[in-house]
Amino acid sequence: MRAPTFAYHGIAASELRAARAVGEAEELAEHRFVQLPDLRESGDIPGATFGSLPKTYIPLRNAVFYSLAAAFAEEVRADVIVGGHNRDDLQVFPDTSRSFFNAMQRALRKGSPVLERRRIRLLRPLQYRSKERVISLAASLDVPFGLTWSCHREGDRHCWNCDGCRARIEAFKAAGIRDPLFAGRHHRPFRYPSA
Repeated sequence: MRAPTFAYHGIAASELRAARAVGEAEELAEHRFVQLPDLRESGDIPGATFGSLPKTYIPLRNAVFYSLAAAFAEEVRADVIVGGHNRDDLQVFPDTSRSFFNAMQRALRKGSPVLERRRIRLLRPLQYRSKERVISLAASLDVPFGLTWSCHREGDRHCWNCDGCRARIEAFKAAGIRDPLFAGRHHRPFRYPSA
């Protein structure tokens, strides 16, 4: 299995360290870190207004990410690109809809004779699962929760106040699963391997 991680402007270094740690734990064949310093969240764009979308919204993010993932897939001769979008994402981000991904898959095939010939598919196995159900599934698959990162802020430990942290707390609680990071929030933070 291969995976890209996209390092856009303002992404927490802790999130990148966590992505590297999870990739190493899963023994990926290749983990590519794609640098996108000019891709910004709406909260980092001076004077930008995006209606009711959160400050973490990145304009056309999934069009950019999946185009780059498709270039990676073409290079390594992959037939499938898998995304981790869940049901809750659709309530906030318009570029996580079924119609978006159907159109994106058609566009990628049209844009690349290689991907057309390989019939590249964009799969989203979590698309109908709530975050709670994703946590339950992940627990059954022994996902190393202690290596993961959900916080939108920079630091050595989760702030437990931002939207990402609050969503994580609620999902673990609803799933009835102990979050090893939240349980140890008053202790020394986990030290990720250096990026």
